[in-house]
Amino acid sequence: MSEVFQWAREENLQPEPITVEIWKKLPEEFCRLVEVENGQAVRAESPIRQHQTAQRRLAEMLDAAVAAYIDQYHGDCLDLNTDFDVLLWEMPRTTIRRPDVAVFDCAPDELRPLPASLVKLAIEILSPGTENVDLVVKKAEYARAGIPWYWIVTLGDNRVQMIEIYVLDHVLEQYRPFRKLVPEEQPAVVELPMEITIDWSRLSVLTR
Repeated sequence: MSEVFQWAREENLQPEPITVEIWKKLPEEFCRLVEVENGQAVRAESPIRQHQTAQRRLAEMLDAAVAAYIDQYHGDCLDLNTDFDVLLWEMPRTTIRRPDVAVFDCAPDELRPLPASLVKLAIEILSPGTENVDLVVKKAEYARAGIPWYWIVTLGDNRVQMIEIYVLDHVLEQYRPFRKLVPEEQPAVVELPMEITIDWSRLSVLTR
């Protein structure tokens, strides 16, 4: 990590805006701790346990949906990952985000950060301290980057309370509400961008 501290000055000012080229040279341990907003490194808050559990279980449900989709449509290849770098844009200054969960077109592992043009669905799970970023900032950024679907997951009382689904209006470059999922709808089946079954029983007790 010494090279990071040499690059980031003691007064916490970057010597220059982060570009994709600079990002690729930084240690992975550092990149996992930050996102890049208009060339500036911003700290990614450590998630709480409930957030981590919801993220893992949602990813498992989506992974099953992706596998079924590939079996049905052999010509298409989709993949899924959690907490990985997505390049929203490079100009005028680089912005790189780390969705909690994302579904995307298959791409080589060395393609890092992944271009947003390959992302089909981005999911953010609200945590204390991230509400404004996820509800306002990232929502606008993902829309501008052209990601077709955005899910916002709300936690409370040790469970997932709600999943809000937004679809991109390509003309306005804004998301519009598509559907709101709540535990009373059991199980919930979402048919876009693929058929996804939400098992609320797996999202009802996040920590013991």
